[in-house]
Amino acid sequence: MAPQLIYLIFLSLFTVLGSISQNECQVEFCTQHGPAIRFPFSLKDRHQQHCGYPGFELHCTQNDDTVLELPFPVKASIKDSNLPFLVQYSIQEIDYENQVIVISQVFGCFPGLLPILNLSASPFQFLDHYLNTNFTLFNCSKIKRDPEFSFGFNFVTCLSSSDYDVCAVTSDYYLYKLPLQSCSKMFDIQSIPWGVFDDIMSPITLEWSIPSCGYCESIGKHCRLKNDSSILHDTECYSSKPEGPVAKLRVAGEVLGPLLAVFLTITSYWIYSSIKLKKESELKIEQFLMDYKALKPTRYSYAGVKRITDNFIEKLGEGGYGTVYKGKLSNDVFVAIKILNNSKENGEDFINEVGTIGRIHHVNVVRLVGYCADGFTRALVYEFMPNDSLQKFISSEKQRSKLGWEKLHRIAVDIAKGVEYLHQGCEQRILHFDIKPNNILLDDNFNPKISDFGLAKLCSKEQSIVSMTAARGTIGYIAPEVFSRNFGNVSYKSDVYSFGMLLLEMVGGLKKNDVGGQDKSQVYFPEWIYNKLEHREEIAIQIEKESDNKIVRKLTIVGLWCIQWYPVERPSMKVVIQMLESEETPSMPRNPFTSTNGTQSAATAHGRIFNSELEIISESE
Repeated sequence: MAPQLIYLIFLSLFTVLGSISQNECQVEFCTQHGPAIRFPFSLKDRHQQHCGYPGFELHCTQNDDTVLELPFPVKASIKDSNLPFLVQYSIQEIDYENQVIVISQVFGCFPGLLPILNLSASPFQFLDHYLNTNFTLFNCSKIKRDPEFSFGFNFVTCLSSSDYDVCAVTSDYYLYKLPLQSCSKMFDIQSIPWGVFDDIMSPITLEWSIPSCGYCESIGKHCRLKNDSSILHDTECYSSKPEGPVAKLRVAGEVLGPLLAVFLTITSYWIYSSIKLKKESELKIEQFLMDYKALKPTRYSYAGVKRITDNFIEKLGEGGYGTVYKGKLSNDVFVAIKILNNSKENGEDFINEVGTIGRIHHVNVVRLVGYCADGFTRALVYEFMPNDSLQKFISSEKQRSKLGWEKLHRIAVDIAKGVEYLHQGCEQRILHFDIKPNNILLDDNFNPKISDFGLAKLCSKEQSIVSMTAARGTIGYIAPEVFSRNFGNVSYKSDVYSFGMLLLEMVGGLKKNDVGGQDKSQVYFPEWIYNKLEHREEIAIQIEKESDNKIVRKLTIVGLWCIQWYPVERPSMKVVIQMLESEETPSMPRNPFTSTNGTQSAATAHGRIFNSELEIISESE
């Protein structure tokens, strides 16, 4: 009992010292990790009236969220109305030096109040006014929510009903592009951020100019109202460090505080084991990630992206698409932020990414946390994948051995399930058009997730043929019909072909550049490995266990089924999954590398073209 008694003595002494040094305008918190509340803000029922500035009173909800009551004035024409106009927001951050607050989670339907509120008379204004947008709201009968129009307007869910939709359309958008034939105009709104209309409101930054306390904060002091000033609500700077007896008590508390911390650390060592602490930490992270999945992608400002990446300090990679940086949303959650280059002025890649991956959630599809469309800056914020891409592990024999063939088989199955979800599990079919090892990212448990939807295309599930003006994809993984319609129509089977090449890449890896001592420019690896399997010859791929030989053979045969030259002869991804998960090894497909008269097929020629392209790329590097 001695350690517990000493603990109580220290804790009581520290509490007494802290309570003596408190004052009526002390800093308050709703939660341990919530924003600090001090002048010009005050906390209802905890601070005296003079501790805050008029219009800046806050209160804590029952859930201990910090909530700000924005006293937006009502326009004169409706002042006699008895409607309540108090709007509540959850505060995420208060920056006293720069005089800004970050708010989210509006309670009630804020868009419905916009036409009757006098926003300009509020002490809080939207930050970066030049980035805000003018909107026109329309009342429409139910219209088909076509993804192609999702960047022209927002559906205002809280104002809509089962009989009609309310749409917020940017005032500078071409109305003839929108399906508004059965709509009537409601009202215009000037200079409003996009996030106001989100179902779950994106974080919005507000600023205040009066009272001006930023200077006090910048020099390490605090701000307060002057008691003896003739000017109403005049403020002054003061030192937050106490003097006299209070200061001595504070110093005593600061000295005893570290001693108490050391004591708690020692006593905690035998109360809590390291295993329990680790499990608690993991549960906390998992719970956060589960809750975060329910949210829509968040729109970030460029300043927010800089803050998350700590001014772009850690670069993860760079390519023709742009540059990827590591960022941090909190102490436990990391993200990867892709800053897109401006090579495509129409923003096609950006629209494809946000318009497809932003609306889907699947365990084998990388999650889009948010995006940035700030001026000329376009950025995508993804969940962070600590184990890089699949390419890293299949291009090196050393790295490949870390996974093993059983894990590679599981990765192949999971990728197939992700592609099958894109084809059949979404409201609209999503064709990826760039399935390859570089676009398969691995999480901390080596679970694969499909990424990079910059070339993706949406179509209805009933649509068997997809129109395309130009080939898209990566050389070596592009289906032949994407190059030329003479070989068939472009459809979801084009992704099946790319997946088949990915499987053969997983099997071949380094081996494709060493095909039995032959000139690799004259031998197409899929054709080479088909001939080996057909004649039951040793393929000379490193296999340690006999059970792995069955896995290698299965991956190879399924890959060969997927790369059949004609789309109609390729299986669907559903059938591919069945073949991969079956206990039996699939039968060999027909030879796609020879024509009926035994001559070289177009597939072989296509493969050799691919090898030539690789030669040119490798020589240039």
